[in-house]
Amino acid sequence: MSAEIQFQALPELSLYVHLPWCIRKCPYCDFNSHERTQPIAETAYIDALINDLEQSLPLVWGRPVISVFIGGGTPSLFAPQAIARMLSEIRARLPLVPDAEITMEANPGTFELDRFVGYREAGVNRLSLGVQSFSDAMLGRLGRVHNADQAGLALGSALKIFDRVNADLMFGLPGQRLSDLEQELDRLLSFPLAHVSLYQLTLEPNTLFAARPPQGLPNDDCLAEMQTLVTERLAQSGLKRYEVSAYAAAGQQCQHNLNYWTFGDYLGIGAGAHGKISLAQRIFRTVKTRNPDAYLSAKGAAFKESEVGVHDLGFEFMLNALRLVEGVPIGRWAQTAGMAIGAHPFLLERLGSAQSKGLMVRRPDRFQATARGLELLNDLQAIFLP
Repeated sequence: MSAEIQFQALPELSLYVHLPWCIRKCPYCDFNSHERTQPIAETAYIDALINDLEQSLPLVWGRPVISVFIGGGTPSLFAPQAIARMLSEIRARLPLVPDAEITMEANPGTFELDRFVGYREAGVNRLSLGVQSFSDAMLGRLGRVHNADQAGLALGSALKIFDRVNADLMFGLPGQRLSDLEQELDRLLSFPLAHVSLYQLTLEPNTLFAARPPQGLPNDDCLAEMQTLVTERLAQSGLKRYEVSAYAAAGQQCQHNLNYWTFGDYLGIGAGAHGKISLAQRIFRTVKTRNPDAYLSAKGAAFKESEVGVHDLGFEFMLNALRLVEGVPIGRWAQTAGMAIGAHPFLLERLGSAQSKGLMVRRPDRFQATARGLELLNDLQAIFLP
């Protein structure tokens, strides 16, 4: 393919910060998270994060940052003072836009009122709370460290402290029936939430659940009924499905994740953090040292880099863009891929194939999956593999 990447203007830029420790590793989790076996060296880790950021600054120098996402692990294991210092150091080095969305993940099992107030005062303006279930039995099966009462207390308090709160909930759990999910949704929707994430439990490779699958998982027909129930109940409460697993009131979509899903750029700092960066004539991905101890020893300086070649661009772009219910404008391709769509005949050919299979809508102004395409998302994404 003779087409070349050539940006006239670079895409939006976000920052992802990874804090890798948690109280206990959940059996379904495939994230780079590590059980805390001793007190966290907060100062040393923040030092490493800042060194990591400074090493990366030449790649993004002068570019405004539209969002920051502090993920884990369980970031709420870190003291508010550590989060305040980290955000202050970030602001000193990166030009955050005035209304930058700053999200932090938290676990109800680490909830303390003063602590959450401290995160708000540190600059966090959006909290994402890993509720997962309001059933003690289900939480036990998921290996969570909190109970249903703690989940409700943490969520209610978070909504009083933060202007924007997301709650994560899971379905398709071991032994879960449709009536159980109805009760979960009743409890969830009793809170005035403007954003929720509803995830179907999947058995990811290299997890305890993959090695020893739990008994009583719902079958495919039940899962389809559960997904329909979730979408309908949330829509009735004013929460529209805008991505495969995300639902929001008007204007309350997660800006950080939208930047991911529309192939924007993001700088990743922290142990195992991933990034995607565009320069004038190239796009590449980065991944930082995965092991927290090795990351600390290297003071955050070590990372691997891999080029996103022109032949990979169609798949890289569509992998997340097709997760969005309303798709993305066709013009977003040129903005984030650095070339006209006509210069990528492979993408055009695969678009035709996806449309002929009924997995994509034929629209002149945007790329969009059909309802069937969203149900068979893995199959749809695979069409764009080079």
